[in-house]
Amino acid sequence: MKISEIKSCIVGPAISAEEFITEHFFLFLVKGNMNGYDGNKHYTLKIGESCVVRKNRLARYNKVRVNNEFEKIIFFFDEIFLRDFQKKHSISFLNHESKDTFIRLRKDNLINSFLLSLEPYYNGSGDISKTFSDLKREELLLILLQLHPELSDVLFDFGFPGRVDLEEFMQKNYRFNVSMERFAFLTGRSLSAFKRDFKTIFNETPNRWLTRRRLQEARFLIEQKRQRPTDIYLDLGFEDLSHFSFAFKKEFGVSASSL
Repeated sequence: MKISEIKSCIVGPAISAEEFITEHFFLFLVKGNMNGYDGNKHYTLKIGESCVVRKNRLARYNKVRVNNEFEKIIFFFDEIFLRDFQKKHSISFLNHESKDTFIRLRKDNLINSFLLSLEPYYNGSGDISKTFSDLKREELLLILLQLHPELSDVLFDFGFPGRVDLEEFMQKNYRFNVSMERFAFLTGRSLSAFKRDFKTIFNETPNRWLTRRRLQEARFLIEQKRQRPTDIYLDLGFEDLSHFSFAFKKEFGVSASSL
């Protein structure tokens, strides 16, 4: 059996449509490509490549079919599993933590052999039965820590995000469509402290500022970059085109399409 013959598999919860990463996960691309963005950096993952996506980050990713095909393998490493793993195994910390949201892994036969070993455990829906899923997760994590010992500093850090510069954070991440509670958490604040600090810095509410900032960027992209509203509204954090169009005309007095 070849790697290219493996079907999509997810061990853990389904990936949320929300752009907040709730748990660390391993991702391997069997077929197709994937583009990712975390507010600071763009990432590209190609067929046969893998990465660890870290939790408590904002990220957007989209799949790119190659020959109309896209297959992926995903293993989630939730905190309960990681704490149990830490009790069983000796974990060394290197104080060499990557800052990337998508931590690229080098290609290795150990990973390929592990992926090939999954085939007998698939059930009809492309999942691995609960009986074996934790065993395979443990096996994979042992492999990853052998190949990339520095991952221990990422995966076994059970702390919460620290307090960050609110203005800098929001200017980098205003495109992400997540709740105020998520923004507050990621900036190291309670929701009430987040709203209070936001009002002090921006002199308006978070919801109003986010809408206005996204519309300003939309107008720039349409007028200066000649992009179409239909191509940009989702990337700017609007849930549907009609909401974007209504908000744009209300803000600027002209329709986005007329520009």
